[in-house]
Amino acid sequence: MTAKPAAAAARATVYGYPRQGRHRELKKAVEGYWKGKVTADALTETARTLRRAHWRRLADAGIHEVPTGDFSYYDHVLDTSVMVGAVPDRHRAAVAADALDGYFAMARGTQDVAPLEMTKWFDTNYHYLVPELGPDTVFAADSAKQVAEFEEALALGLTARPVLVGPVTYLLLSKPAPGVAADFEPLTLLDRLLPVYAQVLADLRAAGAEWVQLDEPALVQDRTPADLNAAARAYRELGTRTDRPKLLVASYFDRLGDALPVLAKAPVDGLALDFTDAAAANLDALAAVGGLPGKRLVAGVVNGRNIWINDLEKSLATLGTLLGLADRVDVAASCSLLHVPLDAALERDIDPQIARWLAFARQKTTELVTLARGLSQGTDTIAAELAANRADLASRANSVLTHDPAVRARVAAVTEADVRRSQAYGQRTVAQRTHLGLPLLPTTTIGSFPQTDELRAARADLRAGRIDTAGYEERIRAEIQEVVSFQEKAGLDVLVHGEPERNDMVQYFAEQLTGYLATRHGWVQSYGTRYVRPPVLAGDISRPEPMTVRWTTYAQSLTERPVKGMLTGPVTMLAWSFVRDDQPLARTARQVALALRDEVADLEAAGTSVIQVDEPALRETLPLRAADRPAYLAWATDAFRLSTSGVRPDTQIHTHMCYAEFGDIVQAIDDLDADVISLEATRSHMQVARELAAHGYPREAGPGVYDIHSPRVPSPAEAADLLRTGLRAIPAERLWVNPDCGLKTRDWPEVRASLESLVAAARTVRAELPTS
Repeated sequence: MTAKPAAAAARATVYGYPRQGRHRELKKAVEGYWKGKVTADALTETARTLRRAHWRRLADAGIHEVPTGDFSYYDHVLDTSVMVGAVPDRHRAAVAADALDGYFAMARGTQDVAPLEMTKWFDTNYHYLVPELGPDTVFAADSAKQVAEFEEALALGLTARPVLVGPVTYLLLSKPAPGVAADFEPLTLLDRLLPVYAQVLADLRAAGAEWVQLDEPALVQDRTPADLNAAARAYRELGTRTDRPKLLVASYFDRLGDALPVLAKAPVDGLALDFTDAAAANLDALAAVGGLPGKRLVAGVVNGRNIWINDLEKSLATLGTLLGLADRVDVAASCSLLHVPLDAALERDIDPQIARWLAFARQKTTELVTLARGLSQGTDTIAAELAANRADLASRANSVLTHDPAVRARVAAVTEADVRRSQAYGQRTVAQRTHLGLPLLPTTTIGSFPQTDELRAARADLRAGRIDTAGYEERIRAEIQEVVSFQEKAGLDVLVHGEPERNDMVQYFAEQLTGYLATRHGWVQSYGTRYVRPPVLAGDISRPEPMTVRWTTYAQSLTERPVKGMLTGPVTMLAWSFVRDDQPLARTARQVALALRDEVADLEAAGTSVIQVDEPALRETLPLRAADRPAYLAWATDAFRLSTSGVRPDTQIHTHMCYAEFGDIVQAIDDLDADVISLEATRSHMQVARELAAHGYPREAGPGVYDIHSPRVPSPAEAADLLRTGLRAIPAERLWVNPDCGLKTRDWPEVRASLESLVAAARTVRAELPTS
């Protein structure tokens, strides 16, 4: 069947684009600025060059409206705080002295001033800086960045659409500032914030903006009637102003639910909705409210968060259904392309057949332009593209990589006994304490130690053939010796080998498991200048041979103190990969869990008494809607227990989570049945410890006392104060002392000083405990 052209020619657009550049130029420039090796002018010029290159590439590909304002030196939510003048009091002097240095101080902190809290952006692996607000917050408009970047695009002759975080989402993502009552609701500041947004919109209109996009992803979560009323009020006030540009309100990551009729009735000019599988209900809901007569609909039909090619015919069918529901229908990805790598064409080492299945940001823009042309001009005009797409989809569906009968049979044979420890926690903790002989408030780290330039150079030399395997392994042995020696001298109780051989906590394992693919250039921003290369989970998973036993055993041979075996858990292996979308996540998780179960068994057999299986992504992957969470948490906790439940009672199982809101998954943390959990807690001032106590969490826990995402070195007194706060929630016999997260991204001088402070704090507080 030939699709009829759309009444108004459909156009392709995107909500945002990867910031880093082809060779991560932004990362290098920002970090160079921090080290004093790059001037502010040079950093500004690098950023300008990258923006222009991205816009030209989008326009040349056929994208009608390029986004502006989505580019950031560190984080777009932090940029929004600057735009509305929500600078914490402790950072005002730094911002007044130098805006750029003050901006980075808010993001990273200084030795004297703590940074803003950082947490996950909805259910992605991107981290944002949490705004701090209170009843005394005074907002003030600063549209300089937004206007300047829009004018940059105009100067290139491009049609541009500024993109802003919407006012409702901004407030819903905020937290009470330090010293403000915990029950303060930032949303109560809406009437104070809206005039500031109105001024920014007026400034953009005066600069020539026809459309401005206001992102409101918080509205896809479960929202109260008060939240929905706030959204209605916000867009009634902004929409009825005469000095504004046209407003496009965007949502993504899930279905809008009760917020859809609110936005459909609002006096705005268009909505951007997600119509991928996660939000397919938006289509029926849009029809139920009578569509968007007289308005623009931007339809997110290409998955902006995963890297698989789009099913073009399926997307065209969705777009065809939408044609009668709005005045015009344009085509977009489901969300910003910030969440995918830049260009699959850069990957030279992937099997050409498999490469046909991949679409990074650049390929997704091509898909969008193809869909817009097919919708506007009929499918005959894209017949060749549709035929090639059908062949690529069939190639993937029929590949031996995606179906391993032995793996599937093993998953089918899993029983309830396989996901339960042989003894309850109360029994096995006695055996573990006798076996390990640790003091009260035992000290440890999360796992990784600094990845020095020398280590990275050694890996590069090995890949390039400049050194052989023996030479590389000698370098790894020397690093492990140094890490173990330092920990012993510092006085840590449970040691780690430091993971010098690991490039990334997911990629390292993915490269040793069947069914995974690694990329060379698939960088995605996690936070600030931290970029990761998520591996591609393409097929059925198994473990051909042990992955970590050799180096863990070597480290244990250097010390009498216990050395933790370090693994990445099944949910995190999925969440921090580009996961396959052709089978349920629960099935994939069980495959990974069984591979890890084999590794845990081999570690234990080699004499490892403490094994940590990290699950920092458990909260991150939590569905945004409460109704979808029980099913997810059931299979997620089941997968963790499947990977860890085969050990003896006296083997201590740890897990770790970081930089997320934990309060709504405490029961799931309990259900993991780990013996010890370490959690990020420094920036949130031990909030998670209070949440565990309120739940009655019965196991051991280590809420972090050292913020590893800041260059600040905590003093022993500061760490001790945090420990005392933790002790008010968790009894001493169950409280561990550790950093918030791994130390991979820190420098050795910071790490040495910070861990010495941590151990000193533990000793101080240990001495204050009553003796029995």
